[in-house]
Amino acid sequence: MNAESDERKEVAVTVASGSAAGDEGRTGRELGSRAPGFIRGSKVLHLSWQVGIFVVGLAVVGAGIVMLPLPGPGWLVIFGGMAIWATEFVWAQLVLRWTRRKVTEAAQRALDPKVRRRNIILTTVGLVIIAVLVGIYVWKFGVVMPWKIDQ
Repeated sequence: MNAESDERKEVAVTVASGSAAGDEGRTGRELGSRAPGFIRGSKVLHLSWQVGIFVVGLAVVGAGIVMLPLPGPGWLVIFGGMAIWATEFVWAQLVLRWTRRKVTEAAQRALDPKVRRRNIILTTVGLVIIAVLVGIYVWKFGVVMPWKIDQ
Protein backbone atom coordinates (compact mmCIF):
# COMPACT_ATOMS: atom_id res chain seq x y z
CA MET A 1 0.00 0.00 0.00
CA ASN A 2 3.01 2.31 -0.08
CA ALA A 3 2.62 4.74 -2.96
CA GLU A 4 5.95 6.41 -2.16
CA SER A 5 8.20 3.56 -3.27
CA ASP A 6 10.92 3.78 -5.88
CA GLU A 7 8.49 2.27 -8.37
CA ARG A 8 6.63 5.57 -8.47
CA LYS A 9 9.24 7.14 -10.75
CA GLU A 10 9.14 4.10 -13.03
CA VAL A 11 5.35 4.35 -13.29
CA ALA A 12 5.58 8.08 -14.03
CA VAL A 13 8.07 7.41 -16.83
CA THR A 14 5.89 4.62 -18.20
CA VAL A 15 2.80 6.83 -18.12
CA ALA A 16 4.65 9.75 -19.70
CA SER A 17 5.82 7.53 -22.57
CA GLY A 18 2.40 5.90 -22.97
CA SER A 19 -0.97 7.20 -24.13
CA ALA A 20 -1.58 9.18 -20.94
CA ALA A 21 1.29 11.55 -21.71
CA GLY A 22 -1.18 14.14 -22.98
CA ASP A 23 -3.07 13.98 -19.70
CA GLU A 24 0.11 14.44 -17.68
CA GLY A 25 1.04 17.49 -19.73
CA ARG A 26 -2.39 19.05 -19.33
CA THR A 27 -2.79 18.47 -15.62
CA GLY A 28 0.87 19.01 -14.74
CA ARG A 29 0.47 16.74 -11.72
CA GLU A 30 2.96 14.11 -10.74
CA LEU A 31 1.73 10.63 -9.93
CA GLY A 32 1.88 9.47 -6.35
CA SER A 33 1.02 10.62 -2.88
CA ARG A 34 -0.23 14.13 -2.27
CA ALA A 35 0.12 13.83 1.49
CA PRO A 36 1.79 16.74 3.29
CA GLY A 37 5.56 16.55 3.58
CA PHE A 38 5.66 15.90 7.31
CA ILE A 39 3.40 12.88 6.84
CA ARG A 40 5.50 11.50 4.00
CA GLY A 41 8.60 11.95 6.13
CA SER A 42 7.58 9.26 8.63
CA LYS A 43 6.91 5.73 7.36
CA VAL A 44 4.51 4.89 10.19
CA LEU A 45 2.59 8.15 9.83
CA HIS A 46 2.44 7.80 6.05
CA LEU A 47 1.21 4.21 6.25
CA SER A 48 -1.46 5.31 8.75
CA TRP A 49 -2.40 8.13 6.37
CA GLN A 50 -2.74 5.67 3.48
CA VAL A 51 -4.87 3.29 5.52
CA GLY A 52 -7.13 6.19 6.54
CA ILE A 53 -7.47 7.39 2.93
CA PHE A 54 -8.20 3.83 1.80
CA VAL A 55 -10.90 3.32 4.45
CA VAL A 56 -12.58 6.68 3.75
CA GLY A 57 -12.46 6.05 -0.02
CA LEU A 58 -13.83 2.55 0.47
CA ALA A 59 -16.72 3.89 2.55
CA VAL A 60 -17.57 6.48 -0.12
CA VAL A 61 -17.33 3.94 -2.97
CA GLY A 62 -19.45 1.50 -0.93
CA ALA A 63 -22.09 4.18 -0.40
CA GLY A 64 -22.07 4.86 -4.14
CA ILE A 65 -22.55 1.18 -4.92
CA VAL A 66 -25.50 1.09 -2.53
CA MET A 67 -26.94 4.17 -4.28
CA LEU A 68 -26.86 2.51 -7.71
CA PRO A 69 -30.14 0.60 -7.24
CA LEU A 70 -31.48 3.07 -4.64
CA PRO A 71 -32.29 6.73 -5.15
CA GLY A 72 -29.18 8.85 -5.15
CA PRO A 73 -26.25 9.89 -7.32
CA GLY A 74 -24.51 6.49 -7.28
CA TRP A 75 -21.96 6.98 -10.05
CA LEU A 76 -21.09 10.48 -8.87
CA VAL A 77 -20.39 9.18 -5.36
CA ILE A 78 -18.32 6.29 -6.73
CA PHE A 79 -16.17 8.70 -8.73
CA GLY A 80 -15.87 10.86 -5.62
CA GLY A 81 -14.50 7.87 -3.72
CA MET A 82 -12.07 7.22 -6.56
CA ALA A 83 -10.95 10.85 -6.33
CA ILE A 84 -10.32 10.37 -2.62
CA TRP A 85 -8.21 7.30 -3.39
CA ALA A 86 -6.42 9.23 -6.15
CA THR A 87 -5.01 11.64 -3.58
CA GLU A 88 -2.80 8.80 -2.36
CA PHE A 89 -2.69 5.86 -4.78
CA VAL A 90 -1.19 5.80 -8.28
CA TRP A 91 -3.60 3.14 -9.56
CA ALA A 92 -6.59 5.34 -8.69
CA GLN A 93 -4.96 8.32 -10.40
CA LEU A 94 -4.49 6.28 -13.56
CA VAL A 95 -8.10 5.03 -13.44
CA LEU A 96 -9.40 8.58 -13.02
CA ARG A 97 -7.26 9.83 -15.92
CA TRP A 98 -8.56 7.04 -18.15
CA THR A 99 -12.16 7.74 -17.07
CA ARG A 100 -11.78 11.47 -17.62
CA ARG A 101 -10.35 10.86 -21.09
CA LYS A 102 -13.19 8.48 -22.03
CA VAL A 103 -15.89 10.87 -20.75
CA THR A 104 -14.36 13.73 -22.72
CA GLU A 105 -14.27 11.61 -25.88
CA ALA A 106 -17.92 10.59 -25.38
CA ALA A 107 -18.94 14.22 -24.84
CA GLN A 108 -17.18 15.23 -28.05
CA ARG A 109 -18.89 12.43 -29.98
CA ALA A 110 -22.28 13.44 -28.54
CA LEU A 111 -21.78 17.02 -29.76
CA ASP A 112 -21.22 15.83 -33.34
CA PRO A 113 -24.13 17.22 -35.45
CA LYS A 114 -24.80 13.87 -37.17
CA VAL A 115 -25.01 12.04 -33.83
CA ARG A 116 -27.25 14.73 -32.34
CA ARG A 117 -29.58 14.62 -35.34
CA ARG A 118 -29.79 10.82 -35.13
CA ASN A 119 -30.50 10.95 -31.38
CA ILE A 120 -33.25 13.54 -31.85
CA ILE A 121 -34.86 11.46 -34.60
CA LEU A 122 -34.71 8.25 -32.54
CA THR A 123 -36.14 10.02 -29.48
CA THR A 124 -38.99 11.49 -31.53
CA VAL A 125 -39.82 8.11 -33.11
CA GLY A 126 -39.76 6.47 -29.66
CA LEU A 127 -42.07 9.10 -28.18
CA VAL A 128 -44.51 8.75 -31.08
CA ILE A 129 -44.59 4.95 -30.65
CA ILE A 130 -45.22 5.32 -26.89
CA ALA A 131 -47.97 7.89 -27.50
CA VAL A 132 -49.69 5.58 -30.01
CA LEU A 133 -49.51 2.63 -27.60
CA VAL A 134 -50.90 4.71 -24.73
CA GLY A 135 -53.67 5.99 -27.02
CA ILE A 136 -54.61 2.44 -28.05
CA TYR A 137 -54.67 1.32 -24.42
CA VAL A 138 -56.87 4.24 -23.31
CA TRP A 139 -59.21 3.73 -26.31
CA LYS A 140 -59.55 0.02 -25.59
CA PHE A 141 -59.73 0.01 -21.75
CA GLY A 142 -60.48 3.61 -20.85
CA VAL A 143 -59.03 5.53 -17.94
CA VAL A 144 -59.79 3.92 -14.59
CA MET A 145 -58.68 5.80 -11.52
CA PRO A 146 -57.36 3.68 -8.66
CA TRP A 147 -59.67 5.31 -6.12
CA LYS A 148 -63.45 5.02 -5.88
CA ILE A 149 -65.25 8.34 -5.93
CA ASP A 150 -68.98 8.27 -6.44
CA GLN A 151 -70.20 11.57 -7.81
